[in-house]
Amino acid sequence: MTTNRRDFLKTSALLGGALGAGLTSGASTALGSPRPPLDAALPDRPVERAAKPLKILILGGTGFIGPHEVRYAVARGHTVTLFNRGKTNPGLFPNLEKLEGDRAVNNYESLKKRDWDVVIDNPSTLPRWVRQATDVLKGHAKQYVFVSTISVYAKNDTPGADETADVLTTTEPDAEDARRLYGPLKALSEKEAEKAFPGHATVIRPGLIVGPGDLSDRFTYWPVRLDKGGEVLAPGTPLDPVQIIDARDLAEFVVRACEDGYLGTYNCTGPRSRLTMGEMLGAIRGVTASDAWLTWLDSDFLDAQQIRAWSDMPVWVPPKGEYAGFAARSIARALAKGLTFRPLAVTAKDTLDFYNGEPEDRKAHLRAGLAAEKEKAALELWHSKKP
Repeated sequence: MTTNRRDFLKTSALLGGALGAGLTSGASTALGSPRPPLDAALPDRPVERAAKPLKILILGGTGFIGPHEVRYAVARGHTVTLFNRGKTNPGLFPNLEKLEGDRAVNNYESLKKRDWDVVIDNPSTLPRWVRQATDVLKGHAKQYVFVSTISVYAKNDTPGADETADVLTTTEPDAEDARRLYGPLKALSEKEAEKAFPGHATVIRPGLIVGPGDLSDRFTYWPVRLDKGGEVLAPGTPLDPVQIIDARDLAEFVVRACEDGYLGTYNCTGPRSRLTMGEMLGAIRGVTASDAWLTWLDSDFLDAQQIRAWSDMPVWVPPKGEYAGFAARSIARALAKGLTFRPLAVTAKDTLDFYNGEPEDRKAHLRAGLAAEKEKAALELWHSKKP
């Protein structure tokens, strides 16, 4: 199913009440019963069988996007094998073959003398991991799909920049500080995949991955905050662009890239065309039954209050200067290969349901977003200065 921008937003409005109501304090109707839990056996919408079944090895497979890939691949009729340490969500997928190993210590013994059609590498953040894995897998798979990140790009100042834009480099290629050198190390990991599988490598560069199963709260903050109601601090202007991708849409594109042998590099974020911060928050507001309303605070004021884009205000980065193109990456290549998107309301509702099903101690401390006390203080100061 292909969803264009009009349908993406129209469906969001129909599912959760008028989109415009999400930008005001008007009431809206919540959706029905929650989605199945994260370890549900089937994807969340009907899936057709693939024309040709594949043997797919997934490195990882039990974290965030991995389970969505597994469910979709199995529903398409593929045979899936998982390789990981067996420590993250070990109870998932009891009927699948699971091979244990530890990439941190170069333990790939369980993969030796085995053959697959495709390898999907989800969790690699270090070039060494890719190099060591491909040393074992070269000659034993036809295609290597490496899930990278849109953070590999050296600059974010040009709206519409595509996959040919320069990527980051580092003078520390052997460093293993993935937090400090995340983008450069991912870029080097891409090169390792392409070197080991020349002409048979696929590099997927997702933007901000959101949806059920996300534990980073980099998008979850907004459904949770809007669901609580009251006056909500919204950053920048309603017209500021944002880009996100539901983990399930990403997972489905990755599996179809395996099926159809898509090679090369693809930016994977969304939706199909420009999405604004106002539209995103409106669609999220539409799937709640709260009385939330938005007050927009400009970026200069937020800077003065030390309220940071992206972390305190998730998803959003002011589109100016060196970040003018941050939320405007071209996804034309992936769209041409069939990248599709769920309605934003579905993503928002499923994310909120997932969060509400989490343990209370987990819900008490969001990992991203603005603390309630700081939000209240900023809004009070804003109103005192701008009656």
